[in-house]
Amino acid sequence: MESRYRETPVRESLHSYSPHRFFDTNHVFAKSAKRRLAVILPCYNEQAAIARVVTDFRQALPEAVIYVFDNSSTDGTADKARKAGAIVRQVNLPGKGNVVRRMFADVDADIYIMADGDATYHAASAPSMIRKLLHDNLDMVVGVRTHQSSEAYRRGHKSGNRLLTSTTTSIFGSGFTDMLSGYRVFSRRFVKSFPAMSQGFEIETELAIHALELRMPCGEVSTPYGTRPEESESKLRTYSDGFRILKTIIKLFAMERPLRFYGLIALGFIVSAIILAVPIVVTYLETGMVPRFPTAILSTGLVITGAIGFITGLILETVTVGRREIKQLHYLSMPPVSSMSMNED
Repeated sequence: MESRYRETPVRESLHSYSPHRFFDTNHVFAKSAKRRLAVILPCYNEQAAIARVVTDFRQALPEAVIYVFDNSSTDGTADKARKAGAIVRQVNLPGKGNVVRRMFADVDADIYIMADGDATYHAASAPSMIRKLLHDNLDMVVGVRTHQSSEAYRRGHKSGNRLLTSTTTSIFGSGFTDMLSGYRVFSRRFVKSFPAMSQGFEIETELAIHALELRMPCGEVSTPYGTRPEESESKLRTYSDGFRILKTIIKLFAMERPLRFYGLIALGFIVSAIILAVPIVVTYLETGMVPRFPTAILSTGLVITGAIGFITGLILETVTVGRREIKQLHYLSMPPVSSMSMNED
C-alpha cells in the first residue's frame, strides 16, 4: 500500500542534526530517562484511524504514555483506542477546546506531544520535535504541515490559515508560520500555565497567542501531512470555523492589547469628529456664526466618546499587565524542561 506521506525536508533549524538521528528514538531518549512523555490525542468519531495513530506513536515513542481523550464519540473510537494500548478518558463537553482543557488539567508529564486522532500527522516526526524542544530549551514546538495532495489540505483551509496567521502576527508579533497546526510538543511549564478558555478549533489560536504574550521560546519543525482514511470524515468547517477563529483573535486582541484595541476605536471616533467639525470651524472663522448645531453637537459627542474609549483602554491595560504578571510568575514557578534530566551533549 502506498504511503500517505512523502519525504519532505525539515526546516533549516534542524539541518545541524544528522538525518539518521531524527528518528533514532534510543539516542534521543537515552539520557532522558527521568522525563515523563505523554502523547495526548483529542478524538471524536475516529474509529477508522485511532488504532493506527496509537500504534504509530507507540513505535515512534516507546517510552511515552498514550492518552486518548474521547469527546463523546458515537462510534467505536474508545474501544479501538483501548485495544490498541491507549489510556482512554471521556470528555462530555463538546469541542476540541474543552478536550484540550481536560487533557492539560488531567495529564501529568514533563513533555507533552499533542496530535489529532485522524492519522494525518506524521508520528515518526515526534522524536525530532522533542529533540528540538530539548536541544534549544523551548516551551513549544509546532509541526508545520507540508503536503503534496490537495485532499490533505484544501485550498480554502490553506488560504484561511495564511490570513488568520498574518492577522495574528500583525497584532501580537511574529512567531509562527502555521498557527493552526494541531501537531505540537509542549513543555510542562507551558501546559500548566495555559488558562484554556476556547471551546472549539480556535484553541490552536489561543495556544499561539499565549506563547507570544509570555514571550516563550518556541520553534517549528516541518512534518509531512497526510490524507485521512477513506472512512474518516473531517470535522472542520472552513467558513464557520474560520469565523470563530477570527472572532477569537479579536476577543484576545481586546483582552491582551486593550490600550491598542480601544485606542484604535477612540482614534476612529476622534478622526470622524474632526472631519465633521472642519466645515463648521471654517464657517465660524468666515462668518462668526455656527449654522449647524446638530453637527457641532455630534462632533463634540464623538470627541467625548473617543476620550472615554482611550481612558477605558488605559485602565484595562493596567489590569492586563497584572494578569500577565501572574501568568508569568506561575510559568516561572516550574523548572525548564532542560533541568529535568542529566546533562546533554
